[in-house]
Amino acid sequence: MNYNPFDHTLQENPYPTYARLRDEAPLYRNETLDFWALSRHGDVNAAFRNHSLFSSSRGVSLEMWDVAEKWGLQPTALVGFLAMDPPQHSRMRALVSRGFSPSRVGGLEPAVRAVARRYLAAAFETGTFDFAAVLRIIPMDVISELLGVPHQDRAEVLRHLEILIGRYDGDTELPDTFWRATKALTTYYTALIAERRARPREDLISALVAADIDGDRLSDQEIVGVVTLLNSAGNETVTKLAGAAWYQAWRHPDQRAMAWAGNITGWIEETSRYDGPAQTMARQLTRDTVLYDTLIPAGARVLLLGAAGNRDERVFPLPDRYDLTRDTTQMLAFGAGPHFCLGAALARLELRVVFEELIANVNSYEIDEAGIGFTHSPTLRGFSALPTSVSLR
Repeated sequence: MNYNPFDHTLQENPYPTYARLRDEAPLYRNETLDFWALSRHGDVNAAFRNHSLFSSSRGVSLEMWDVAEKWGLQPTALVGFLAMDPPQHSRMRALVSRGFSPSRVGGLEPAVRAVARRYLAAAFETGTFDFAAVLRIIPMDVISELLGVPHQDRAEVLRHLEILIGRYDGDTELPDTFWRATKALTTYYTALIAERRARPREDLISALVAADIDGDRLSDQEIVGVVTLLNSAGNETVTKLAGAAWYQAWRHPDQRAMAWAGNITGWIEETSRYDGPAQTMARQLTRDTVLYDTLIPAGARVLLLGAAGNRDERVFPLPDRYDLTRDTTQMLAFGAGPHFCLGAALARLELRVVFEELIANVNSYEIDEAGIGFTHSPTLRGFSALPTSVSLR
């Protein structure tokens, strides 16, 4: 069998291939693209938690593995502390987590609700709208409010971020457009950080500038990496997960009825397991290791297929059934171990608020399947277009 994470056809429906990998090749080797892949829940979960063997230091995607020297960038400039292992990662996470305290995240709910109501009200007025486009704007505004990005700059920031996510069919290297967008964002964020150092405000960039643990402070380069990560991951996770939840609830009317009856938490969690945006994470093997009676050499590239693990019948009975009452506590949608998603609480808050507003206003809805579009990326799965018609209460 052939597993190529860069293939667009596979990206649009990877789950049958994931099932074959789990059953036929739990340790898969792609000689052409030079990577190994683990797809069973137990293997992926263990690898996420074993940073000394499965290192993140080269980045989290295959395309990022060898950063183009001409752009003068390191993986940490692209994904911040995701491209670090403990103890460096632990230091960075401790500093950044100051900006994601429960009180700070909880205090964002009124702002999140105001943003959601503003954009959803405009969509409801038309009656027919692209759900993916509307939900792309909401988390962008929320993250921008959190970071302190001015309103007049947000459209341009979003344009660059979308370049970072998209891929052309078959691309296994990052194109020049990716590096130009990264350079532009780095320049912009560096200027914004300098401004906050001179004139602090009540925003996350100011909090990152001021973060101090026993005299340990973040450098401008480190803050740029963190902000880039938060802006890209924070936007894309919420956007893609919201679209998947909207689509799956439409396809499963019985489960939609549960969500509309108040089981929003189950709706978010089961969608995260069943069809979450995060598909793969790359790691570098730090020493020769035997897995499934096969010697994998130190330095090998290993893809951890979290989305495949979330459909593993060894952990989730009837894994291909969408069930809002399911126990999802073992899912890998937000990672595991030291790299468990720092923004998971914020993502869940945004999704809960958006879904509460949708349920309060929408009686029923239809999706035009002919108009559906997919984001093509080896690491993130989700809709780029989701045309929706709503009947309001």
